[in-house]
Amino acid sequence: MYIPFFLKLKEAKIPVTLREFLSLLEGMEKGIADDDVEAFYYLARATLVKDERFIDRFDQVFAAYFRGVEAIGGGAGTEAVPIPEDWLRKLAEKHLTDEEKRLIEALGGFDKLMEALRQRLAEQKGRHQGGSKWIGTAGTSPFGAHGYNPEGVRIGQETSRHRRAVKVWDRRDFKNLDDNVELGTRNIKVALKRLRRWVREGAADELDLSGTIRSTAEHGYLDVKTRPERRNAVKLLMFFDVGGSMDGHIRVVEELFSAARSEFRHMEYFYFHNCIYEGVWKDNRRRRVDVTATTDLVRTFGSDYRVLFVGDASMSPYEITHVGGSVEHWSPEAGGIWLNRVTDHFRRCVWLNPVPEDYWGGTNSISLVRNLLGGRMYPLTLGGLERATRELSR
Repeated sequence: MYIPFFLKLKEAKIPVTLREFLSLLEGMEKGIADDDVEAFYYLARATLVKDERFIDRFDQVFAAYFRGVEAIGGGAGTEAVPIPEDWLRKLAEKHLTDEEKRLIEALGGFDKLMEALRQRLAEQKGRHQGGSKWIGTAGTSPFGAHGYNPEGVRIGQETSRHRRAVKVWDRRDFKNLDDNVELGTRNIKVALKRLRRWVREGAADELDLSGTIRSTAEHGYLDVKTRPERRNAVKLLMFFDVGGSMDGHIRVVEELFSAARSEFRHMEYFYFHNCIYEGVWKDNRRRRVDVTATTDLVRTFGSDYRVLFVGDASMSPYEITHVGGSVEHWSPEAGGIWLNRVTDHFRRCVWLNPVPEDYWGGTNSISLVRNLLGGRMYPLTLGGLERATRELSR
């Protein structure tokens, strides 16, 4: 099974070597990918592909060669291994055409959706799959997992698939951003240099070379002069959207985070998910026990702080417009109200969006957030960052 696959990769002009192939076989012998096609795919890609340019070509060969294979592992004469239940469940996911998706109607709004969920929870007695009403899997019901509905509540699904849920009925944990990322941050630092206001502060412990020369010439002996260090006096407050649809933008956001941490002495940051609500947090691992109230944040930081929101603003519009609209909890006030409170207090606020600007018009929530920011939303590109820092420097 494996040697012909190796030869197919060679035929596709993918530069695989015998040593790499032996590494793949060694991994299989150690049981890294037994009975799991997905695990075998990642093991094979990690050992055989050295250059990301060949990943797409590798995927094509893999898909063509292993189409229909139910299990990896076991040789001639070995007993068939049962297909894992989790795998069967994933295979049952229903993939609808665009035309079929358009035929599925939403329930008619956030309040009706929540009322329907309460009724389903009260009436349902067992597990369901493939239907259009009950809480289940692989169907078109607004409630459940691994199916499709244009507006629903995701229950029991580990990751987003169609990004159509208005609520997620599961606990989700996010990772903190890494401020040690260096690759690609140099250009971001150059763009951030616009946001500087130099002042001299602190103890007079920096050598004043020109002052020393002048004083020495005047007095006829060495007269060393010192002065306070020149520092950037701009105060920056950053809010980072994490989790969900932002997972695909982690790299560029980490580069921005790392660059900002090195450029600004007065910088504070907090995390949020989708929209600002009544609380933000500093550590995603403790986000449910160590929360900073947004009202306390507004009272603590002066209005002279420049505020930079970083997020894709891609969410259900209910999160911004409705009480209880938060995808993760029943928010006592709409997200738009909290966003207004923050922007009313801080005089200079902008929003950086990693979604390409050409796509903003296709997402209602992006337009809502952009309007709440008075149009001060910019793409997370070097050009967009320069425009944002120019706005914050006014």
